[in-house]
Amino acid sequence: MTVRSALVASATERGTVVIQEEPNMVVMERQLSGENPALDQQFGPSDNGIRVIRIRVRFTGSACQTLAVQDLAVINNARTALEQSYVLPGNPNTLQSLQGLKSRAEQNSSCPPVAA
Repeated sequence: MTVRSALVASATERGTVVIQEEPNMVVMERQLSGENPALDQQFGPSDNGIRVIRIRVRFTGSACQTLAVQDLAVINNARTALEQSYVLPGNPNTLQSLQGLKSRAEQNSSCPPVAA
């Protein structure tokens, strides 16, 4: 619960919309505005709706040993009949960011310190 709360607070602070929050999963979206030729070339245009980056983080484990896994996708024409989803490959920077957030949340909770 602590890790999920920290993730939602961080997303809210950064202006990322939380569209789903459950005990074992949080789904967030960040709208991409303006033209993006690189994404157009790789995924085609998003010409009937908005384009978003969708981040899904799933949780398993116990209260003080949480495993967090994230999936990233580009969504063209989000929330329209023409919605298309493209899974993005894992990114070490976003994984490190998630692991850092998880570690800080656990350190600031009632979990016992982890021995180095």
